[in-house]
Amino acid sequence: MNNQMDRFQRSSNDIGEQLGLISNEIKILFIVPILKISLFLCLVMSVMLFIERVYMGIVIVLVKVFGRKPEKRYKWESIKDDLEIGNSAYPMVLIQIPMFNEKEVYKLSIGAACGLSWPSDRIIIQVLDDSTDSTIKELVELECERWANKGINIKYEIRDNRTGYKAGALKLGMKRSYVKQCEYVAIFDADFQPEPDFLRRTIPFFVHNPEIALVQARWIFVNSNECFMTRMQEMSLDYHFKVEQEVGSSTYAFFGFNGTAGVWRIAAINEVGGWKDRTTVEDMDLAVRASLRGWKFVYLGSLKVKSELPSTFKAFRNQQHRWSCGPANLFRKMAMEIIRNKKVTLWKKIYVIYSFFLVRKVVAHIATFFFYGIVIPTTVLVPEVDIPKWAAVYLPCIITLLNAVGTPRSSKTFNS
Repeated sequence: MNNQMDRFQRSSNDIGEQLGLISNEIKILFIVPILKISLFLCLVMSVMLFIERVYMGIVIVLVKVFGRKPEKRYKWESIKDDLEIGNSAYPMVLIQIPMFNEKEVYKLSIGAACGLSWPSDRIIIQVLDDSTDSTIKELVELECERWANKGINIKYEIRDNRTGYKAGALKLGMKRSYVKQCEYVAIFDADFQPEPDFLRRTIPFFVHNPEIALVQARWIFVNSNECFMTRMQEMSLDYHFKVEQEVGSSTYAFFGFNGTAGVWRIAAINEVGGWKDRTTVEDMDLAVRASLRGWKFVYLGSLKVKSELPSTFKAFRNQQHRWSCGPANLFRKMAMEIIRNKKVTLWKKIYVIYSFFLVRKVVAHIATFFFYGIVIPTTVLVPEVDIPKWAAVYLPCIITLLNAVGTPRSSKTFNS
């Protein structure tokens, strides 16, 4: 009996040793090489991201030092009242407010739009309500009627389906007959509240500079201190506005439209084919197509529009999925169109393809997820692969500090 037990134990040990040898061979032949290749690619992407951050940091410092404000780079004069022609001195402006079941904020957004200091006969406010909740639709319609009774030219628009989602709503709104009299369109999502002087500060750029298609304002957040997640979002978005948008506007007169808190020249939208719903980033799609036609964009960082950040993980996850997948899909669709384009300079093509799309919209997301979420944890189990300290510690710290520079108070986020 004891002999049988000894033979069984020796047999089990032999099997265990064989399995160990096989797994070790698999690790040496397959896992280690694959992990080393993955590590190399992640290191290349990290360096690309680091160089991009340093480049933008240098440019933004030069912009601040030399005071390259939009009002100095372009002609800007406030629109003044003219007794002879009356309000005709003010261009007709369309305000679009796309909505979808916005029960908490619809009054704020409509009220802010109706409070813009612009002649009432030179502005049309268009509420594009895609709500599926009939109660909310009734409330929004009643709010529009309330403002209409005060003499505000406000239109409540609904449609039978949600084809194209936001892009579809904006596109349908532009087809209304009364829009033909408008020269410009300002877009505000339902949780955005512009200041009364918004149009007076943006429209003069269009009036005096016929090559400008878009003026984008900066977002500020009324709920940034609500939780740790909103404070982290504020840090990231402040970098986007204070650095990325500013650099693109100052150097190449191009950046991605943020979908809200901006004004478009309607002629530019029509020239490039209007809104398209082929990706989840219809705003960026429109901006790229307009830029390829030679139109210029202006970022106005001194003009701030109040908004809210997603405060739940589900809302934040949905937003980030749209913002990360949409640009990559758009890049895939438009890369060759950008390369073949003959209306923009070679340097602008390089900026759009490499800096705007490849590094910021593709590499940044892949490197963050793949390197820190997969490669680094896996190397803990595979000691044969060694990650350089500069890649695992120094570069991420420097990149994080550069991201935080746009929000100095964000340092408190890490200390609290």
